[in-house]
Amino acid sequence: MTKRNISRRQLLAGTGAAVAAVTTTVIGDKTAKAAAAPPVPFKYCLNTSTIRGQKLTLDKEIEIAAKAGYKAIEPWVHKIHEYAGAGGSLKDLRKHIADLGLTVESAISFFRWIIDDDTERAKGFEQAKRDMDILAQIGGKRIAAPPAGATREPGLDLMKAAERYRALLELGDKFGVVPQIELWGSSKNLHRLGQCMFVVIESGHPKACFLPDVYHIYRGGSDFTGLKQISPGAIQVFHLNDYPADPPRDRISDRDRVMPGDGIAPLTKIIRNLCATGSRAILSLELFNPGYWKQDALTVAEIGMDKTKAAVNKALGIR
Repeated sequence: MTKRNISRRQLLAGTGAAVAAVTTTVIGDKTAKAAAAPPVPFKYCLNTSTIRGQKLTLDKEIEIAAKAGYKAIEPWVHKIHEYAGAGGSLKDLRKHIADLGLTVESAISFFRWIIDDDTERAKGFEQAKRDMDILAQIGGKRIAAPPAGATREPGLDLMKAAERYRALLELGDKFGVVPQIELWGSSKNLHRLGQCMFVVIESGHPKACFLPDVYHIYRGGSDFTGLKQISPGAIQVFHLNDYPADPPRDRISDRDRVMPGDGIAPLTKIIRNLCATGSRAILSLELFNPGYWKQDALTVAEIGMDKTKAAVNKALGIR
């Protein structure tokens, strides 16, 4: 009886040691792999256009972004105005955003800051003032500045555009919000990387920056290699998406955008080009696909997060 008990103890001790050894090996292997994997330099953000078709209130969009695992949100400014107009407290919303672990890295608006008509441009600046003011109240840091109103006729004087952009940046200084030159691929002006960076550089303002977009760069005809020539400080937010082979470049539109990895965009090249510059950009998922709008908003946001991470991990060689 005693010998049998001793044998059991010995057996249990031996088994425990073996399990401990295997566990230590597995944990050590995982730790080694984690240490070997390069750190991800990007922060993931949800542009609410991705779930715009579900017609949710702003606070619900924010909650979905948090539940899906994003660390930042890029709302449309008109939704902030709607929220405040319906009696919502912007102070409380700002706290709610922070409590969810989110930041408001950028926002979307279409004030006509760039147009030649002095009267209409003045109205555009007034809208920009209102938009920056309300965005700042929820902690917003940046706002898109696309060539709204100057998309149909080519030949916009880029030096004048740079002067107007500087004035817009100076307006933003008053609110702590930075306007970002946004490339629009289908526009007759500011549809190429070089045009946008000309305006950024010639503005002469220390906070001048550029908001690129995978779809828009493709639509506008620039080569993605050009991203390697842009300093990391100039690209603070990057709209991430993908595009299909059909429709062709000259007929593709916003609604044709697809999830990262579901199209033909050279995302690995794009992400590596950003990394080569030392970029720490916010990657904001921006889609306008009606097919996604028919689905559950949280499901779409979660799939978007998974596919964004997968694209980045593939580019960085993370398994």
